[in-house]
Amino acid sequence: MSTPEFVLSLREKIGHEQLWLAGVTAVVARGDDVLLVRRSDTGAWTPVTGIVDPGENPADAAVRETLEEAGLEVTAERLAAVGVTDEIVYGNGDRARYLDHTFVMGYRSGEPFPADGENTEARWFPVGALPEMSPEMRGRLDAALSHETAARFGVGPA
Repeated sequence: MSTPEFVLSLREKIGHEQLWLAGVTAVVARGDDVLLVRRSDTGAWTPVTGIVDPGENPADAAVRETLEEAGLEVTAERLAAVGVTDEIVYGNGDRARYLDHTFVMGYRSGEPFPADGENTEARWFPVGALPEMSPEMRGRLDAALSHETAARFGVGPA
């Protein structure tokens, strides 16, 4: 699923004004490999990301988004980081900022594939051979792979 219905409903009322949304980043590791998806809108490699639905627990959103976007069954194991994104301006003029919750996800089953059209590829990468990605996404990934017991705060450019 691309844009959630509640966001489309808000956009009917406020147009392109900036929305403040809760988001998640799901970092799925399996052994020495990490799951990345290639976004269909930008072509960038990232961990799975998504929007938290109203009333949804962010950890549950990370599990849901991983299944929707990459076809994997996972569990949320640890909150790795919390940060605020810079403003994002989408191609249609919509503006948003996200309070991102980055989770370490435990792999349960499945083989990755681009399940919902938001991504063109979904695959495992060795941690030592990751593709180029934005500093913000790399920071989220590094926080999740750090094995730290406490969450990092302020991960991202803001």
